[in-house]
Amino acid sequence: MAAADVLAFHEFEEATTLLAETPDAATTSQRDALTSREHVAVAVGSGYGAPEVEDEGDKTALLQEEKPQPRFWTFDYYQSFFDVDTSQVLDRIKGSLLPHPGYNFVRHHLRNRPDLYGPFWICATLAFVLAVTGNLTLVLAQRRDSSIHYSPQFHKVTVAGITIYCYAWLVPLALWGFLRWRQGTREHMELYTFLETVCVYGYSLSVFVPTVILWLIPVEWLQWLFGALALALSAAGLVFTLWPVVREDTRLVAAALLSIVVLLHALLALGCKLYFFQPLPLEHVIPAPQATPLSPSILPPTSARSMTTL
Repeated sequence: MAAADVLAFHEFEEATTLLAETPDAATTSQRDALTSREHVAVAVGSGYGAPEVEDEGDKTALLQEEKPQPRFWTFDYYQSFFDVDTSQVLDRIKGSLLPHPGYNFVRHHLRNRPDLYGPFWICATLAFVLAVTGNLTLVLAQRRDSSIHYSPQFHKVTVAGITIYCYAWLVPLALWGFLRWRQGTREHMELYTFLETVCVYGYSLSVFVPTVILWLIPVEWLQWLFGALALALSAAGLVFTLWPVVREDTRLVAAALLSIVVLLHALLALGCKLYFFQPLPLEHVIPAPQATPLSPSILPPTSARSMTTL
């Protein structure tokens, strides 16, 4: 036992001497030990914590899927259709202005995300521009011909708004209803949603906004030329977009349907041109009576006597 006590005493003395020479050794070793423990804790946490985060994400997605969808008569239902940025709206406007064969506006630009923001403001802008340019045309006509009487025609704003919005909503509704009915007879016939159809019609009217402004040029044949070009571009975009849907039907139905679509589009453009850009009628000015020489036979007696005396 004495030898063991002596050995332990020597080891304690050496440790004391070593500690006195390097006082930071114990602290460093303790820090290293703590650091290693922290690394182990982090490693363990990273190994078992990640699945928990993924589980939380899965739970959140599951809760979102289980969240009831808002009803169509609520404001939240339509809020998603106005959730677009300026770049998306401009891209869709450009797509409606440059149609080409094999082009599908729904597949290339909407991508199952139709919006009502673009069609709403395009229709509002077109109605406002139609009313303003129609009045400006009459103002310019009055400056060229002072016999034309001009008075502001504010009712044209109402007429333009009702016409444009009814066309942009009722015609797509009728088209969608007809295609939905025909889908029951054709198994492989695809069908756009009602909002996609409204979106296609709304963006197809964007080409008429600059055309109406160009109609201010007081040259009749140039106005008809701009109108024909705008109608061709807009109708072509509708035909190319609707063709993948109607081609599954019979040739007679497909040809008749596309012809009606183009005809209604042409009637809209023609009606806007003839109604909003017709000149005011001239005032019925009663000409002033002109002095006519009197024949000698109907001269008053006094004049006759004076002539005799002369």
